Amino acid sequence: MTRLLTRRCLLQSSALAASALAMPSILRAAGTQELVVGCAGSHTAWMEQIVVPHMKKAIGAEVIFEGTKSSVNLEKMASNRDKPYLSVVQMDDPVMIQAVEEGLLTQMSRALVPNLGALRPDAVHMEGMWANYVQPWAGVAYNSDLRKGVASWEDLWAPEAKGKVIVPSLQNTEGMWTLFAAAMLATGKPFAEAQYEVDAAFEKLAALKPNVLTAYSVMSQAFNLLEQGEITMLAGNFSSYTLPRKAEGVPVDLAAPKEGIFAMPSGICLVKGGPNPELAAAYVNEMLGADLQTTLAEFTQSLAANTAVKVAAGVPEGVAVHSPDWAFVAKNRKAWNDRFDKLMAV
Repeated sequence: MTRLLTRRCLLQSSALAASALAMPSILRAAGTQELVVGCAGSHTAWMEQIVVPHMKKAIGAEVIFEGTKSSVNLEKMASNRDKPYLSVVQMDDPVMIQAVEEGLLTQMSRALVPNLGALRPDAVHMEGMWANYVQPWAGVAYNSDLRKGVASWEDLWAPEAKGKVIVPSLQNTEGMWTLFAAAMLATGKPFAEAQYEVDAAFEKLAALKPNVLTAYSVMSQAFNLLEQGEITMLAGNFSSYTLPRKAEGVPVDLAAPKEGIFAMPSGICLVKGGPNPELAAAYVNEMLGADLQTTLAEFTQSLAANTAVKVAAGVPEGVAVHSPDWAFVAKNRKAWNDRFDKLMAV
């Protein structure tokens, strides 16, 4: 799915938004309760600065978060299915599909999580098995001391970028963006068609190899090399990481190439059989509420899911925003991972 991003299309409002902001009717226990949340390691900054203090004040939860990759969170849920210790997990949509297939999630309703009714319809998936809370946009991060921007995804392949590019592994969801960009460039087809041209994408990626210093699985290490000027471009990076670093004075920026940007599939769900289920539902409800979504969207320069939230200033206008067929990705991801690893190892 591809859409043209404008402020008008994202400032939709709904009568449901006003009526669905109430907290779930939970009876809070006296004192603070512990809640273990699995999420991405790249979320550490805003989880610590924003979410943890908000949840302690709003619902009396002492949030302990475990930051790692979505695939690792899935493994934790599966290996502990008989005695879960995670209550809530925040992970990417393609991994959510796998979690649903393995029976690891609890379906959410508006009775349980009222703010589901305040979200864009496309932000609620599989009848409430999970929902998107914010969606950082992804493009190409670059060192602003070393280049003026990135006009096209094709710039990654430019001869002057030899040895100066890092790409994510396909084990990381953001790695998909370089694969899909390669498909568009190789075929000349619009994204809706090009995303299925996987062979053409891998052929294009093979041509990128002279420019690739390495492919990462731990993003923070790769980003350090970008900050230090060891590389000039970091493919597929996203607003919730790059733009806060830019705001701190680090010489980095995030480009929206002319072929389009991608919406990061940031989802939230309830773990089936997880501890403190009522508190977990209250946590999810807060994450989907207008107040916290406004703060998170501004900090991460992301697309909010709640229709009452205004578009953040750092979200680019007039550019195509691509969202892939995640069922197709989930079905083929393991084979793509293996193919990518072999390509980069040669």
